[in-house]
Amino acid sequence: MSTTGLPFDDIRRLLATMPGPDAAAVQAKRSREGLLTKPPGALGRLEELSEWLAAWQGRAPAVTRPLVAVFAGNHGVAAKGISAYPPEVTAQMVANFAAGGAAINQICAAYDLGLKVFDLALEVPTEDISEDAAMDERGCAATMAFGMEVLAGEPDLLCIGEMGIGNTTIAAAIFAALFGGPVRDWVGPGTGHGAEGMALKTRVIEQALELHRSHLGDPLEVLRRLGGREVAAMAGAILAARMQRVPVIVDGYVATAAAAVLQAAEPSALDHCLFGHVSAEPGHMKALERMGKVPLLALGMRLGEGTGAALAAGIVKAAAVCHTGMATFEQAGVSNKE
Repeated sequence: MSTTGLPFDDIRRLLATMPGPDAAAVQAKRSREGLLTKPPGALGRLEELSEWLAAWQGRAPAVTRPLVAVFAGNHGVAAKGISAYPPEVTAQMVANFAAGGAAINQICAAYDLGLKVFDLALEVPTEDISEDAAMDERGCAATMAFGMEVLAGEPDLLCIGEMGIGNTTIAAAIFAALFGGPVRDWVGPGTGHGAEGMALKTRVIEQALELHRSHLGDPLEVLRRLGGREVAAMAGAILAARMQRVPVIVDGYVATAAAAVLQAAEPSALDHCLFGHVSAEPGHMKALERMGKVPLLALGMRLGEGTGAALAAGIVKAAAVCHTGMATFEQAGVSNKE
């Protein structure tokens, strides 16, 4: 990755210097796992989750400061009618989050998760991607840096989510740019479009890809030209979490697009990430398969807001306490296998 003195150079340097998992913590976790009062492997993927936590937390797995971070952004391309809802709904939903009235508020309350919502200049939408780059390089890099600030509270598990009218169009454009194939394969109903609306989304994305075609070999250029502020902020949050060894749970279709940009820039960039669920948005499973990722849940959800990631966090918390709280055979006076 060459450096030119441009704002993305700092991002490229971080991608080139990311820490790996803590091998000693993994070994300690595995040693204890073999002593617990259960047959080996009996907890299935829960055992994988507790090991994933240990690897990136660098200690016995524990979730005491979980945080769901929801980033909200508006998109100039929404003026093309690619969403079933008007752009002002983004700000209205942010107000609903603040009032505690959204689905994500209820899930966070159910699983004792912290919640922070970030308004990314909703009054100033990004440029229409079918007519111009969504952001300039400086603005995109600055938004990624803003997303990195979510780690200031030192969470030990980070869930990322988003809110933004029009952002399934943005995500579909990013996936089409990164993975290729017919645009229609990446386009879904979003907040409720029918066939006519999806055809419009497809045409707008095709126009955007043609406009930016000569620049789409660089994943960071894909992000700034086709992305949105909430997508850039989520990418920054994922990268900052890696630098601080904080495990991340990625939410649905749009959050996965942010993660995909980082993986395209550096194949190991998402080793600290769990994909909380597969969305009902048709392109999400296709994207996860291309990325080599297996989602934890499949509940037919397509809301965003970090809801799938937050539900997955409840399971991750259970995995951690099963590992640390379960008695060993010796402690419980239970006979182990011969």
